[in-house]
Amino acid sequence: GAAQAQTGPAKKVHYMPGKKPTKTPMFSEAVSYGNLLFIAGIGAHVAPFEIKAHTEIVLKEIEQQLKNAGSSMEKVLKVTVFLNDLKDRDKMGEVFQGRFGSEPPVRTTVAPAGGIPGNSLVEMDVIAYI
Repeated sequence: GAAQAQTGPAKKVHYMPGKKPTKTPMFSEAVSYGNLLFIAGIGAHVAPFEIKAHTEIVLKEIEQQLKNAGSSMEKVLKVTVFLNDLKDRDKMGEVFQGRFGSEPPVRTTVAPAGGIPGNSLVEMDVIAYI
């Protein structure tokens, strides 16, 4: 029989310019399904190891990923924030405040046991729309 045409949304992986892998990666950085966009956890794995600096790096990378996929900070629906140490919540919040427009997304903030992979003080993932 003839192949059935797909109806409804399709999964699409969004690669940063010049970053399409030559072999299958462990996970994708950004995937959309219909108009929903899911961005993998982004950390800051560089010195200085200071929460405000790491938060700024993470938010800028999230914004680049969003723009690359045709979205924006204002279109983020949910952010999950993973802190290496919960005591950094207020300082992270100072940098986070206002970055997602006048109607910010919902947010969950946790400090996972064992910390953040790669020595980052903070990691965030987001769900947005395009």
